[in-house]
Amino acid sequence: MLELVKKTMLTGIGLALLAKDEVEDLAKELVEKGKMTEKDGKKFLDELQKRYEEVQSKLEERVEKTVKEFLKKADVVTADDLKAIKKEIRALKKAINQDTGASG
Repeated sequence: MLELVKKTMLTGIGLALLAKDEVEDLAKELVEKGKMTEKDGKKFLDELQKRYEEVQSKLEERVEKTVKEFLKKADVVTADDLKAIKKEIRALKKAINQDTGASG
């Protein structure tokens, strides 16, 4: 099930990348047709790149949050959960050994 979530998220990211490429192509086409100066085209592409990176960062944060929420709802144990359980088991073993050692 986790693979399905990953594939779905990657598909969404792929669509975002496709849109970016299409906008870049449009900007290049406008420059070629003379509707936008080369300087304006470069400025537009730079602004597009900056905006894309901001959106990508937000998208990654949302994907991470969504996956964590999904895992929590699906009762899937995470690596952090396992580490916490192992730590608790070690503490319990230590407490048991101290109790049995003190009385014996």
